[in-house]
Amino acid sequence: MTTTFTRHTIETAPATSKPVLEAVQKAFSFVPNLQGFMAESPELLAGYSQLWDLFAKSTLTPHEQQVVYLTTNFENDCHYCMAGHTTLAKMIEMPAATIAALRSGDVIPDTRLQALHVFTTAVVRDRGFVSDAGIEAFLAAGFTRRNVLEVVLGVATKVMSNYTNHLVHTPLDPFMKGNEWTKPV
Repeated sequence: MTTTFTRHTIETAPATSKPVLEAVQKAFSFVPNLQGFMAESPELLAGYSQLWDLFAKSTLTPHEQQVVYLTTNFENDCHYCMAGHTTLAKMIEMPAATIAALRSGDVIPDTRLQALHVFTTAVVRDRGFVSDAGIEAFLAAGFTRRNVLEVVLGVATKVMSNYTNHLVHTPLDPFMKGNEWTKPV
């Protein structure tokens, strides 16, 4: 038996979730299923939205942010976020070969983005216990100590959404059509 959660709308959400859902709708022109489910916990919804906004302001470029997000989604086996971020990566014109590599777990053709991918993978798999050699390799690829910590912010953002999706079985949104994903074996 699957536990059922409510996908809230602005009208059905708890009062303290409504302003966040209204802001999400304004930003995306609709309320994604993820945020509709998160609305059950106004604190989770607000925390996720704030982390999302903060990561967007980081010194990592939009393509680098998507590498962090897609890598985390891959490692956490999140079908919903992988489909969503594939769509977002295409919208910012990330190279198709980079997106394909992130979806399949292969090497990214861009060496800088590959270094970011390797480091993010280590952060997720090793729960932050990345070796000094791993950090130094990341820094040697042209990243900064600030970027090391910004990766933690991006991973934390995706942990909130990935885990929520696992718990509530979030269905894909229509905008994700064509970007469905299952983790390769």
